[in-house]
Amino acid sequence: MFEFSGKVAVVTGGASGIGLGMVRAFAARDMKIVVADLDDDAIKAILEELSNKGIEAIGQRCDVAKLEQVEALAAATMERFGQVNVLCNNAGVGIPTPTSRFKLDDWEWIINVDLWGPIYGVKTFLPLIEEAGEGHINSTSSMAGLISTSTLSAYSVAKHGVVALMAALERELRHKKSAVTASVLCPGPINTNISQHSVDYRPSHKDKPKRLLKENKTTASIQASLEAGMQPDDVGEMVAKAIEDNKFWILTHPHWAKGVQKQLDALREDQTLTRG
Repeated sequence: MFEFSGKVAVVTGGASGIGLGMVRAFAARDMKIVVADLDDDAIKAILEELSNKGIEAIGQRCDVAKLEQVEALAAATMERFGQVNVLCNNAGVGIPTPTSRFKLDDWEWIINVDLWGPIYGVKTFLPLIEEAGEGHINSTSSMAGLISTSTLSAYSVAKHGVVALMAALERELRHKKSAVTASVLCPGPINTNISQHSVDYRPSHKDKPKRLLKENKTTASIQASLEAGMQPDDVGEMVAKAIEDNKFWILTHPHWAKGVQKQLDALREDQTLTRG
């Protein structure tokens, strides 16, 4: 069983949403925290919250789509704490758009953040966690990483890749009897601002006025379902508990796994694709 107290956790996208839930769960277990995010004000707010609770923490602005910034995040962590034990590759974006109308710039952006971000995280932090002697790497995928969803092609492609990355890593670590373990988080609807954040940071719109969520019916519908979803702090607790118990799959809505089984059944029985 993993012991959290006194260990060091790095969380990308850690200043809001699911990442913030993880930060709070780790802080409640007396870990030292590194909060990585692109929102300077949000970083400042969570660092103040942690300081008031007596938790040692630092913040680092980090675009996970850029290897040099992930490496700078690792360097800042090592400079301050001298080790890292837990990495949560959580930063993510997603824009609902039909595949035929999806811009290549948006394809590249989503895959760079959602898939290359975790790849860079594993590549950069795994040696440091191994050097520390024990630890864990978690990456945030999605139920869309298990069943592709219409209008979310780029997001689904990236999140399927995250599942594959973490499954391969877990098997490799287990095969060599490593003291480092791995897991993947596949959330359903969670009450976060990922839709608005994605609109705000979308590169293809950087020189255009930002569109309000209410102007895009599909995005607004998704955001409404997220707001009715599970609370991020509850997800953070689920992740911490899974790390503690060495669980690989972390499903916020386990009943949705029935959809995965239906897809597998259709694959085997008549090679059709279920609706999604």
